[in-house]
Amino acid sequence: MPRIVSMISSATEIVHALGALPWLVGRSHECDYPAEVRALPVCTAPRFPVDGDSREIDRLVRQSMADSISVYQVFDDVLERLQPTHILTQIHCEVCAVSLRDVERSVAGRLASRPVIVSLQPSSLAEVWEDIRRVARSLEIEARGERAVTELQARMRAIADAAGAGHVAAARPRLASIEWIEPLMATANWMPELVEMAGAENVEWRTWEDLVAADPDVILVMPCGFDLERAVSEMYWLTGRNGWDDLRAVRNGRVHVADGNQYFNRPGPRLVESLEILAEIVHPEIFPPRHARNAATAFPLPSLVT
Repeated sequence: MPRIVSMISSATEIVHALGALPWLVGRSHECDYPAEVRALPVCTAPRFPVDGDSREIDRLVRQSMADSISVYQVFDDVLERLQPTHILTQIHCEVCAVSLRDVERSVAGRLASRPVIVSLQPSSLAEVWEDIRRVARSLEIEARGERAVTELQARMRAIADAAGAGHVAAARPRLASIEWIEPLMATANWMPELVEMAGAENVEWRTWEDLVAADPDVILVMPCGFDLERAVSEMYWLTGRNGWDDLRAVRNGRVHVADGNQYFNRPGPRLVESLEILAEIVHPEIFPPRHARNAATAFPLPSLVT
């Protein structure tokens, strides 16, 4: 029986979608879904405190990268004890999660179990689907991988069809999404695809000046690694910017904050739920709210509006 250690939360969710959760023996510090994985041994940790604000976290990350120090550490002693047959990691971003290089620097290559290193590399929906297949192939359960991908794609198509994505251009609001608040960073990768599927037009921007000039109909703030409560607590970086109150989305009450950590920033099966949340934001007249209040909220919070 395989013994899997997952170094990234999205890979853990892929293992779950493949029905292979009983084979999971270890996880990263960020793996928290489904809830039962929280009881597994933790194999990683960040090298610096991550409880600071957006600006402080960005400073610490940039300092680590400049000093050629990994943002994360891998616990060799835990890997030695677990003796995994498979280690799931990624090469997409060395800041967002434990990377292939982190694993290669660890004891993984010297383990008696000689684990297969499966490195995921998602930057689009097509690559997310391929990563699911890649994990399934490595575990010799290819049919489960194909079935999971087919089901996820079908659910996304149903949402896109309901939203009229690509058909009713006149009713497609222009949406700008924000992945980090200070310094300001736009989303990329699979997000433009999700925006289009939700029945909106993706607004491309790079600077605050770009965002003000574009004046989008809808703004979605979904900081990487932040839950909803923490994301809302950081909104002062945006509301204090010159021109914020003049933005169309602000004036019309179409600013939303989401749990980027659990949803949009995890390139795995729950991108389908992310699309559902996005569709509810873009077209509330079509999609009634069905997700928990800790997934996304209008901003300012309803209780704060006078």
